[in-house]
Amino acid sequence: MNELIAAGVVSFPNIDPVIFSLGPIAIRWYSMAYIGGIMFAWWYIRRETEKPGAPLSATHIDDFITWGMLAIIVGGRLGYVLFYNFQAYLHHPGRIIRVWDGGMSFHGGLIGVVIALAIYVHRHKLDLFKVGDIVAVVSPIGLLAGRLANFINGELWGRPTDVSWAMIFPTDRLQLPRHPSQLYEALGEGLILFIILHLLYHKTRLAKQAPGVIAGLFFVGYGITRFLVEFVREPDSHLGLMEIGLSRGQLLTFPMFIFAGWLIYRGLQTKRANA
Repeated sequence: MNELIAAGVVSFPNIDPVIFSLGPIAIRWYSMAYIGGIMFAWWYIRRETEKPGAPLSATHIDDFITWGMLAIIVGGRLGYVLFYNFQAYLHHPGRIIRVWDGGMSFHGGLIGVVIALAIYVHRHKLDLFKVGDIVAVVSPIGLLAGRLANFINGELWGRPTDVSWAMIFPTDRLQLPRHPSQLYEALGEGLILFIILHLLYHKTRLAKQAPGVIAGLFFVGYGITRFLVEFVREPDSHLGLMEIGLSRGQLLTFPMFIFAGWLIYRGLQTKRANA
């Protein structure tokens, strides 16, 4: 431990997780990250509805945004319960609704949004794959905001390291220099992935000729980033690593790759059929 600390660390910017409070009501960066990501998605997609050939109307996105928000919260919570701490909640099911205690899963939230989106577009007779593409483009911004909020909260930090940019997080009882893995994810699955998908959507004809491919590339981009970052991210203390040396988060990326492969294959088949 002393050798790691001697290697030098970058000071952790000790930002208060609470932006401000009014009596018992506290406004936190974490909740604002969710709200900010959802509002950006609404603004971005609504702007796209003004263009010819848009896959949905302004009324559609205004209507769906509430359902999408509920899908993220409910799916994220149930995903955490099922994927990360099922036994604990099985013995104390009343704690499932205690969202304020923490515990959200990206994979669960993603499943929730996919289900809500599929139901919504079916009811309104929209093209699921075209709508899915534009939703995929904006999703990384929500991930970017969420990972930055994780960083501010001093949670989900990385494994001990001697890299020059290591940080000691105040919530770490061992007080070891660690990878700021939240920032790695914010950059990879957030900013970089958004730029790539944004350019593909607007600078290529993939969205029109091969609907579903951009959504598939979102799953690929997120899955690769998550899988790689998990090698330097501290695994959940109550789970640790699986027998094969992978974390629970890494195992959950494999179904994403399979789903991504199907989306991309289907999109390319559509392009060939219309050629």
